[in-house]
This record gives sequence, structure tokens and C-alpha cells, in this order.
Amino acid sequence: MRASTRREFVAGPAGRIECAVDAPEGETREGRSAARGTALVAHPHPQFGGTLDNKVVQTLARAFVELGYESWRPNFRGVGASEGEYDEGRGELDDLLAVYEKIHPAVLAGFSFGAALQAMLAARVGAPRLVLVGVAVTNFDLPPAPPGTLVIHGERDETVPLAAVLDWARPQELPVTLVPGADHFFHRKLHVLRTIVSRCSG
Repeated sequence: MRASTRREFVAGPAGRIECAVDAPEGETREGRSAARGTALVAHPHPQFGGTLDNKVVQTLARAFVELGYESWRPNFRGVGASEGEYDEGRGELDDLLAVYEKIHPAVLAGFSFGAALQAMLAARVGAPRLVLVGVAVTNFDLPPAPPGTLVIHGERDETVPLAAVLDWARPQELPVTLVPGADHFFHRKLHVLRTIVSRCSG
């Protein structure tokens, strides 16, 4: 499915939050997007180069667009044109909540730091669908994920060990989808990640 991308700004607790919005091409007779719903996709750690243009984040957004969703990719505070400063995850969670309250997404998704924050946001708002990629369980004390959460992890993840993710998932009886040979950033495996999300999130 072809998509178009636009920039939107959402009022957040630390100022404006810059968002890239990927929408399926085509509109209804009323001039609205033909999307079946929205997906909110969160980027990795802002102090280690994480932005809304991260390749894994873009891959997730494209997968949801192919499924017919409008995908919102916010920059956390202090990143790109988003105002504010890094706040160790606390303020960044508030940023996600601000975007959530504007768009009321049907799906929350995130990568690494962003995945951890989405797990916390889901616990707060009761989001129905959650997709976590390379979730940073070693950096945060994460709540249990909602039933049906899609967890994807690289076999050779050097940043968040697979064993740590399994330790978090095991008490919940939460399945983890393993991508053989993939590192934390899914180098040369982005097509596999996209296929998994497309097949499991439709």
C-alpha cells in the first residue's frame, strides 16, 4: 500500500511534540483519511541517537500503514523539533500520553526504550493491542503486558539480552517471537520484522 507522510505537532507537557504521520493514500468522500484506525509508534533511547526516523520505527510504521492504519511517530522531548529536555523516561511517558489522548490509537508499538514506555502506557490506559520490539526490560521495571501482546526479539541482541526478555515474559506466559540471527537493531532483518508485524497484527 502506498503512503504519504506529513508533520504534525501535539501540545505536550514540556512544549510541542513533533510527529511524523504516515497515512495510507486515499480519502473517503468526506475528505478524511481512509485509515482503519491509528497506531502510535515510539522510538528508541533519545540519548543514544533514537529519533522518529529510526529504521526499526519506520519499519513498524510501514507495516501498520500496509494494514490500513495511520501511523504516528513522535519525537520525544528534546529530539528533533520536539521541545523540552530528556527526563529519564518519566517525561517521555507523559509525551506519549499526550499524543495518545489526541489520536486515541488502536495499537501501541515501540522499539527498545520506546517499547518499554509503551508497555507502561498500556498499563495506564488499557490499550487493546501492543507490539514490543527489542523491549528494554533491563532498563525499567515493566508491568505485565496485556494478553495478546506481540513481543519480537533478536536472537543476537547485544543490548537487551534475550534471556532477560524471557525472564520478564515467562511469569506472564507471554510468547516471544524470535528472529534468528537478528541483533538489537535488526540489521538486514527489517524485512523479517515487517512480515511478522504484518501477519500478526492484521
